[in-house]
Amino acid sequence: MKLLLKNPSSVVTCSSSGKPFKRGAEMKDVGLINDADIYIEDGIIKQIGKIEVDSDCEVMDVSGKIVVPGFVDSHTHAIFAGTREREFAMRARGMTYCQIAKAGGGILETVRQTRNAQKSKLRSQAERRIDKMLSWGTTTIEIKSGYGLDFKNEIKILEAANELKDESLSDVVVTFLGAHAIPQEHINNRETYIEILTGELIPYIARKNLAEFCDVFCDEWFYTIQEAEKILSTARENGLKLKMHADELSANGGVKLATELKATSVDHLENISLDEIMLLAKSDTVGVVLPAVAAYLRSKPAPAREMIDNNCAVAIASDFNPGTSMVDNMQTVMWLAVSLNKMTVEEALNAATINAAAAVGLSDKFGSIEVGKQADMLIVDAQNYSYLPYHFTENKISKVVKNGTVLEFS
Repeated sequence: MKLLLKNPSSVVTCSSSGKPFKRGAEMKDVGLINDADIYIEDGIIKQIGKIEVDSDCEVMDVSGKIVVPGFVDSHTHAIFAGTREREFAMRARGMTYCQIAKAGGGILETVRQTRNAQKSKLRSQAERRIDKMLSWGTTTIEIKSGYGLDFKNEIKILEAANELKDESLSDVVVTFLGAHAIPQEHINNRETYIEILTGELIPYIARKNLAEFCDVFCDEWFYTIQEAEKILSTARENGLKLKMHADELSANGGVKLATELKATSVDHLENISLDEIMLLAKSDTVGVVLPAVAAYLRSKPAPAREMIDNNCAVAIASDFNPGTSMVDNMQTVMWLAVSLNKMTVEEALNAATINAAAAVGLSDKFGSIEVGKQADMLIVDAQNYSYLPYHFTENKISKVVKNGTVLEFS
């Protein structure tokens, strides 16, 4: 199949000039090109420039529109059952994240509901969510497990995620997050559950190729540095790549561990210290900030401005989940990144595309409009890319090009 996008007013390439991501001051440049067409063949970008094509090529006139890379949402918990609006109201009355968890809410509330749900229901609900996210421009999505917290239910979630990976229009990256919380039945013998993770679940998941990454929620009330190191080291020994939740509730050294283990990304970072920022800047680990979480929890946003100014590679993601970020729209996440995390529009756009692709290890394939990459692009009915986060409640994406196929949403 051949496709030519003809006469866009501008193309926002988000090119990283052959590097896996942009860091520091490089994030200010979105690689804007004017007066250039985009030629796609068999789902791959073949040429960018003024192009003449044969008669067997489909030509789409996109005059007056801009073209940007498809968004990559590198941190979601999109497979879950139930909702937690009751906790949203509790926070509005002044209760904290930890107080809600102690009262039986939080992650374990979703675990209870997800354990009771059939895999087919979880999959169909998640499929609708992913399709909605695609209409808002998310062409690649990471999905974590972590609402099962036992062998049977973690595998159920991972199998559902892999079915979505095979069947969805979006590209799906699967992450095992069995270390999301300590399950209620092991609250007084956490060592037993960690042995289940390291001795049973991780080897099985690796053998069955059910996940690409392993993640750990390393923070106050959750997993310690020592526990996280044991789990992640086991995952690495079994061939899984690594991610970490760190510094959401407190600064506990999670960033140091993530960089030492050469994790692909370390996420949250609301309480990252200056020393940790400097460690991150010297590493190839992408720091993923989650602006919607700070808005939901009324908490301190991650210091993305300081991270970028100190030469870190920063990505943004939705953290879409039923408890602390019921946000499935990367345009909203960009707005929050600019408003709360003090990022520029250009930095937020790079953070949602090329750097977000790097946060799932796929920036060689996704995240920018460059010759040789997969043709995942958004055709935006606006004169300026700043309009996307500026008017985030209006979806100005007129068409989504996914793997060279043009998709339209009503």
